[in-house]
Amino acid sequence: MKIRVVSSREEIPHLNPNEKVIHLAFRPSNKDIFSLVQTCPKVEVIQIPSSYRRTVSKSIEMFMAMQDIKLVEGDVWGHRKDINEYYSIAPALLDKIKELKSEGMSDENIVNKLEREGKLNREMLFYILSKK
Repeated sequence: MKIRVVSSREEIPHLNPNEKVIHLAFRPSNKDIFSLVQTCPKVEVIQIPSSYRRTVSKSIEMFMAMQDIKLVEGDVWGHRKDINEYYSIAPALLDKIKELKSEGMSDENIVNKLEREGKLNREMLFYILSKK
């Protein structure tokens, strides 16, 4: 699974329209979110750093809820955009999720366990679990 990292609003018009998970590494305005949803109509998750999360307006939260887009807090730790525009979630993490699911562990317990071990936050882990 890959997360498309967007470093500036100037990148939004050039994104692939099929992007589903996007990390915004800048403080997005309402216009940026609208533009992103127009450019990438299949987007399911927009991740922003927790320091920017508090600045997202209620109207954008409502718009995203109406579009069935999840807004999650989080970072892509250690990612270098100059090397790759995507942050890849380790296949080992996805295998671990499958293994824990097959053992009958609940989603909540899986998230609690992997949140401590991995670099992903709760909301992103719940999204990944919903896709498996």
